[in-house]
Amino acid sequence: MQHDDPRIQLALDRAAEARGLAYAPYSGFHMGAAVVTDRGTVVPGALVENVSLGLAMCAERVALFAGVASDAGRPEVLALVARLTSGSLTWPCGACLQVAMELGGPDLVIAASNGKRLQVARLGDLAPNLPHKPGQARPG
Repeated sequence: MQHDDPRIQLALDRAAEARGLAYAPYSGFHMGAAVVTDRGTVVPGALVENVSLGLAMCAERVALFAGVASDAGRPEVLALVARLTSGSLTWPCGACLQVAMELGGPDLVIAASNGKRLQVARLGDLAPNLPHKPGQARPG
């Protein structure tokens, strides 16, 4: 599976690697993510579950937060690799999309894959009405 934007393929490759590191003893739903920043840095993230469900963290937010913590730059691509959910690709949840909007903005490219299929969308198109920070262009 290839895509014409090399950043997307790079993010997908790293997200697939991170998926293997997911800590998912309760759901068994292994997810990996990766962010590519405006500096060309790739930051992986893996799902981390907890017996107290509210303390779990999605792979996408792990990658986004790690990008901030490592001063990697502004996210330009966010890739998620996970198995299908009800026969469809698994996309970032609303909380992850909101964090992505805060850090990357509406032009952030989101790629969802299960390792065989791939869909790519612009964040502003996926979630046109997300709250945004003052001065940030309105999504969509």
